[in-house]
Amino acid sequence: MNVNIGQALAERARDQASEVGLVEAATGKHWTFAELNSRADSLAWYLQAHGVKAGERVMLMVRPSANFICLTFALFKLGAPVILIDPGMGYKNLLRCIAGVQPQVFIGIPAAHLFRLLFPAPFRSILVSFCCGPSLGLLGPDLCKQAGEASSPFPVYPASADELAAIIFTTGSTGPPKGVRYEHGVFHAQLGLIRDYYQIGPGQVDQPGFPLFALFATALGAKAVIPDMDPTRPAQVDPRKFVRSLQQHKVTYSFGSPAIWNVVSRYCLEQKIVLEHLQQVLMAGAPISGELVARMQAILPIGAKTHTPYGATEALPIVSLEGREIVESTWPLSRQGHGICVGRPLPGMELRIIACSDAPIPLWDEALCLPSGQIGEIVVSGDVVTRAYENNEEENRLAKIQDGRAPSSFWHRMGDLGYLDSQGRLWFCGRRAHRVETKSGVLFTIPCEAIINNHPDVARSALVGIADPVHPGTQLAVMVVEPVKGGMINQDRLLASVRELATVSPLTASILFFLVHPDFPVDIRHNAKIFREKLSVWAEKQLAGRTPKPS
Repeated sequence: MNVNIGQALAERARDQASEVGLVEAATGKHWTFAELNSRADSLAWYLQAHGVKAGERVMLMVRPSANFICLTFALFKLGAPVILIDPGMGYKNLLRCIAGVQPQVFIGIPAAHLFRLLFPAPFRSILVSFCCGPSLGLLGPDLCKQAGEASSPFPVYPASADELAAIIFTTGSTGPPKGVRYEHGVFHAQLGLIRDYYQIGPGQVDQPGFPLFALFATALGAKAVIPDMDPTRPAQVDPRKFVRSLQQHKVTYSFGSPAIWNVVSRYCLEQKIVLEHLQQVLMAGAPISGELVARMQAILPIGAKTHTPYGATEALPIVSLEGREIVESTWPLSRQGHGICVGRPLPGMELRIIACSDAPIPLWDEALCLPSGQIGEIVVSGDVVTRAYENNEEENRLAKIQDGRAPSSFWHRMGDLGYLDSQGRLWFCGRRAHRVETKSGVLFTIPCEAIINNHPDVARSALVGIADPVHPGTQLAVMVVEPVKGGMINQDRLLASVRELATVSPLTASILFFLVHPDFPVDIRHNAKIFREKLSVWAEKQLAGRTPKPS
């Protein structure tokens, strides 16, 4: 069986030829599945004629658009692995990532070509390049115009499950971004899981806040609406434009980070808007609060569902939970410091909690597993779990555990901490790298922060650790709070009341240091993951001279 995701578009063109498959909200342009497939075929023929071969790595730097969708499918059809890097990660990380994957082909908009000219070193592996967009001939001909019309269907590369389809980079929220190897088999498994579990397919309309998910929608036969927004700045989404396209195109489901839905839900409540066609909303990328879920329920029609799928770039999705269960059952416990319930394992996913360790675990052993209710490290196995990072053996050793059941069987260490409850639900308690190991015990970010977030003047909080000068090898816990914006808040009074709140709970009673930070640094992709490493460095500077001195 050909598991190449490019085959899925050819099948959609065969079965749904005249149906609209893609809409650009910003321009109003639309394409049928037949037109999308024909366009992908013409681009594949053009690239092949100009020297691009199966197996050659192609760096694609094109904005979310019909060109992005068609070029990606063209590369799948060619069997040329596509490299996707979020430009919002910052130019230093971007250059490091490019150098690490050594692309042989470059396709980019004119701005991306200028970036390449400014920083040529990481691009030395490039053998051939193409421009997508007008450049007055200075950067070569416009590939997207030169490709013309396809004279015949392009034969889809017969990919096996273990052949590389793409390299997609992590956000880098706990270290440098890592290139994740996506084999064709992983994409194929993801398509099946998303189709079957969330019932996505023909007749549905998707408006994804993350560009890659437009590929899934199109491959599954749903119409994809590319929103008029900058996907690298989701918290800055214009809610009027986002809601307008949701309504105009009668969008039935939408995936986005909580940063998008925070803005959109508040706008809809202010304007008394109910998104009457929207039947499913998927929110992921950072912990989802019960308040956000409740706001979403208030702007959706009766019977609509919200889901909070949990996963990572390396494994997505692995568990999911419906919003009503969050509001009615799990969120009250989350506010008391129980962690955030992210759901039950999806079909085909195996999930375990193991003792927390920063060291490699070369071979799986059931003795590693912890009992229900005990916090440890989350590990997962299944068909949607990627096998390796690109050119990063050290991270592979730290993240993958070989399972002796079969040569190709392994477990992926999510880098997250949590526990399973008596109902088999997974509760998320924070990142492994963010736990704070004090002399009196380990503190976990999400449970501790939940206590502080109950304060009415706190927008959000972040538990961080700094070196304990008196007890080497341990940390001092520092709780940093970001005040609610727009109010005249006295910082001294705020810290005093936050301190008092912390003493009430055994989870936070041992925290001695509290600081106010006006605006937390967050990740680019979701604008929601707090960069606690940066806050830790900042906190250490703020507390210089105030921490205990070694005797």
